Amino acid sequence: MTYQWYPGHMTKAKRMMQENIKLIDLVIELVDARIPLSSRNPDIDELGQNKARLILLNKADLADDRQTQNWKDFFEKKGYFVVALNSRNRNGMKAINSVVAEACKEKIERDRKRGIINRPVRAMVVGIPNVGKSTFINSFAGKACAKTGNKPGVTKGKQWIRLSKTLELLDTPGILWPKFEDQQVGLRLALIGSMNDEILNIEEMALELISFLVKEYHGLLARRYDIAIELEDDAEDQDGFLAIMTQIAEVRKCFKKGDELDLRKAANLILDDFRSGKIGKITLEKPLTEE
Repeated sequence: MTYQWYPGHMTKAKRMMQENIKLIDLVIELVDARIPLSSRNPDIDELGQNKARLILLNKADLADDRQTQNWKDFFEKKGYFVVALNSRNRNGMKAINSVVAEACKEKIERDRKRGIINRPVRAMVVGIPNVGKSTFINSFAGKACAKTGNKPGVTKGKQWIRLSKTLELLDTPGILWPKFEDQQVGLRLALIGSMNDEILNIEEMALELISFLVKEYHGLLARRYDIAIELEDDAEDQDGFLAIMTQIAEVRKCFKKGDELDLRKAANLILDDFRSGKIGKITLEKPLTEE
């Protein structure tokens, strides 16, 4: 399966970011803590050159805590300010104001020397679809000031949002790059829900997820679904992965009319359980140690 999704409004969004970046002091980039590298748009590094940078590892409540710390260290070594958070329950929010002040310390000091007092820091909030930008903005502001939704691409126009006397945010639509050079990046994005499931092969995605979990989080599937898994951690047994999905379908009574198993229904169940954290706290990629 080839993973691709690039609606037309995303081209417009990139152009809009290019036009507005000169107004910005700080780029706040949201990534999904389960796939911190795959959920970054490489265009943003180019657009944000010479700006203070803050990376928010959002949905950290769904990610492996140990890997989240590894990713935090990884990005900090590259010169980014980093905060791990869960936008939905405001965990990590309190840390952001102080980090913003630290990230923009030079800008604030320059303003002070010019006699400009209390000019708000202007931040652009960026990120690919479905990483939780609007939820973050609303939680940070303490009110529903940005449109939110559980489908990718809800935000289609820019919005300036004044959070306080010291900080203004520019919300932007999520953007994906036009083509994934690495299809594993596309797979990870599809798994977390950054693409439209209706255009994807759900059974194939569920089998890929099962394969990963057997290798990297051995035992989670067995505990979640009360099944027996007779595979080695490093197995490449596609028939075995299909057998696991079949077992899950049986245990969770995923049937079509009659007694025929409904593997698509089982695949959707597995993906939904992963995305909601019911299987466990899972991170789909690790930092590259050579970097």
